[in-house]
Amino acid sequence: MKVEMPRREFSALMGGWLSFALVETLLARGMLEGEGARTLERWSRSLHERCRDLKSDLITPVEWQAAVEGLLSGIPLADLLSYLDFTKLSKEIDLPDVGVGNQPVRLPRLEGAPIGSAVLSKIFGMKRGRAIIPHGHRNMASAHLVLAGSLDLRQYDRIADEGSHMIISPTLEREAGAGSVSSISDQKNNVHWFTALSETAFTLDVIVTDLNGRRWDVENIDPLAGERLAGDRLRVPKLGVAEGLRKYGNTTHHDPGGNRS
Repeated sequence: MKVEMPRREFSALMGGWLSFALVETLLARGMLEGEGARTLERWSRSLHERCRDLKSDLITPVEWQAAVEGLLSGIPLADLLSYLDFTKLSKEIDLPDVGVGNQPVRLPRLEGAPIGSAVLSKIFGMKRGRAIIPHGHRNMASAHLVLAGSLDLRQYDRIADEGSHMIISPTLEREAGAGSVSSISDQKNNVHWFTALSETAFTLDVIVTDLNGRRWDVENIDPLAGERLAGDRLRVPKLGVAEGLRKYGNTTHHDPGGNRS
């Protein structure tokens, strides 16, 4: 039997500033049924609560990372792909020759939900050799679930800034396949870099912006041109978007991974 959840009740569930677009999609498509409905309700409630707690400074960004990574890892991937109608959705995302394409997981707003929100959900897609170029963040936390394909994932802690350069320390390098989850914040694994290893690859990103009462921003870097410092630290140049895409956005004709940082 189909489980109905009144829109006003659901809006209250999602609470004020947060309207999680994935669950909007499921509601609009009428795909929440039976135990699947109850699972998604529990999942979305927990996700909302953790994001609300982060925005309210009730938990630290590192605690949010651990909690949301657990939530994204815990939702059955096959069910999630079905709920998203991923086969159709993935074909609607333009996969450029340089860099990546993205699309908000978004349908008409739920009744009572705010027009603006500091929480975003997007699907990113890329072809083999294309990349979400290496970059760091400020005043932002995000978690990333690989929906399909495989990617080379590298992450770094942001140690310090020196004008046109950033001091980083590598924390993670691995192949991230479907179902793999990672996250970033100002405090942990702030810099990340994804390069598609498979013919195509897609991620679902949950992003909380404007933390600390400040506007979020992003800075691209050039880890392969880094100057090695004591220990495993690197002093790396910051890059503009065009320069970052030129060097890292399409590696099918060269292999920056050959010079591992």
